[in-house]
Amino acid sequence: MRVLIIHADKFEYEVKDPTKMAEEIPAGAPRKHTFQEPLVVFTTVESSDDNADAIAEVAATDIAEVFSKVEARSVVLYPYAHLSSDLARPDQAIAVLKATEAAISSKGMDVHRSPFGWYKGFEIKCKGHPLSELSREFDAGQKKTREEVVEKIRSDFFILTPDGEEIRLDLKNIDSMKFLDDYPSLKTFIISEEVGRSKGIEPPSIKAMQRLELVDYEEASDRGHFRMYPKGHLIFSLLESWAEEIALDRIGAVQIDTPILYDWSMPDIRSQGMSFHERHYTLKTDEKREFVLRFAGDFGLFRMLKGATISYKNLPLRVYEFSKSFRLEQRGELTGLKRLRAFHMPDVHCFVADIDDGWKEYMLLYKSYGDLADATGVEYTVAFRIVKEFYDKYKQNIVELLKYSKKPALIEVLSEMKHYWAVKHEFQGIDSVGGAVQLSTVQLDVEDAERYGIVYTDAEGKKRGCIITHSSIGSIERWMYVLLEEALKHEKPSLPFWLSPTQVRLIPVSHEFVQDCTTLADSIKGRVDIDDSDDKVGKKIRNAEMEWIPMIIVLGEKERASEKIPVRHRSGEVKHMTKVEITEEIERLTKGYPTARLPLPRMLSKRPVFRG
Repeated sequence: MRVLIIHADKFEYEVKDPTKMAEEIPAGAPRKHTFQEPLVVFTTVESSDDNADAIAEVAATDIAEVFSKVEARSVVLYPYAHLSSDLARPDQAIAVLKATEAAISSKGMDVHRSPFGWYKGFEIKCKGHPLSELSREFDAGQKKTREEVVEKIRSDFFILTPDGEEIRLDLKNIDSMKFLDDYPSLKTFIISEEVGRSKGIEPPSIKAMQRLELVDYEEASDRGHFRMYPKGHLIFSLLESWAEEIALDRIGAVQIDTPILYDWSMPDIRSQGMSFHERHYTLKTDEKREFVLRFAGDFGLFRMLKGATISYKNLPLRVYEFSKSFRLEQRGELTGLKRLRAFHMPDVHCFVADIDDGWKEYMLLYKSYGDLADATGVEYTVAFRIVKEFYDKYKQNIVELLKYSKKPALIEVLSEMKHYWAVKHEFQGIDSVGGAVQLSTVQLDVEDAERYGIVYTDAEGKKRGCIITHSSIGSIERWMYVLLEEALKHEKPSLPFWLSPTQVRLIPVSHEFVQDCTTLADSIKGRVDIDDSDDKVGKKIRNAEMEWIPMIIVLGEKERASEKIPVRHRSGEVKHMTKVEITEEIERLTKGYPTARLPLPRMLSKRPVFRG
């Protein structure tokens, strides 16, 4: 059993419509109830709570202690399924709630139990003193930690190939698993994340992002918060535009925007916060209200859809939000753009009627995000986590996805559910120092919709809970991290052409040819700048190479008189190309991707130096 205890000035609720698991309430019983100075106990009964009397006694004893300390007038026992993903059966939950009601009453407290399985609206005003908000977790004998709850869940690991072959994996003897040599990216991920054998080396992208004037630390802010210089902001904006294009145009989502700040006293917000074990930012206002900065886009989305009227005709309903989010990660875990405290998540949630439709959405998202990852050219691998019952039934769906990716995957099969999802996967980017970073993820949620009051009306006019497919394309900051890390694996680092802040650098051999460069730049489509500095030509070329610029053109008397111009590519190859051919090459390299103008003035002499 998990409870959230709130000492309130006032609590009011109204019983509305029954769910399919609702307990009966007496005819003519009042639907609206108001309480002054109550101790409101939001209660989730879990599947392991099979000894109703024993757990009721443990819970009632703890509630009585709090009741006495805060001097509440009454106890309101309020069924609330949002505090756990491991829910009891309806009959089991009702039995535990009734037993708890009786145990509380036997200790001399006035207690009211709200009916189980009904949609209800409520208003609460929390007092705000140190004991006014408490969370508890009970079993039949003692309070339990989350670690104890999940300890009983067993995991089996193996590799699943696109041909459907399962290769058993022994994480305790990973060095003996020689077959992993055939899957180097997967091996790196498993050793880094599953075995926990990290090299502890600082990723070179940290120095690179600073030297290239992309991203830097901001000393006046908290750790894990960054400033972006113009070139870094350009890359960020192009990735954001690409994510939006995938979500809106390819997947067909509608776009919303919700606040980043939420009232910490609200039970649904606090219950989500509890799952992150204090890894959240909170702040208090002069009005003595406490707020939390969201750590995921679910906060506002779920509240928005709870108030929406949704018909089966509206499904699948796909919703996109570009969510700036915050997580108070531990100081020692912060690593450049890999792990931050403030980041931007392009999230897509799909709401459907049943599991089969949920899988269709899952597979659409997987393939869309796989195309994105492949197009960036980054090294990545795939990992699935799935409940055994689901794996046995839907293994072929996973095989189909691996065939699409042409990649094997790590499979972790769980003996039972420990979260709201029955299956999820991650695309794990591989950095240049043997580490891994989660990029895209998709999760098939079989529990949260009805729990959060997100329902649709079916063809018979009955309200039913949706199946939710949660997904994130991956934080923009992490995509920037893995792109830089991928570049730094090579002798000549480079970004994808469409993301390069400068795509073509024109170098006049003297000031006499600056105007020629300007004329050429005007005729070429793409981000073209001109090094009009007083440096020697050789130094200008070296500077362009240090900036990872993909195309370099030196313009002098010979080039002025020639129809074809020598174009030095990042690979070291020199091609003689006409202006039309240069434009066609740029169009080929940028086709299908967002475009943007130069982030800085065309002339290098006009640009400030952001890092001395």
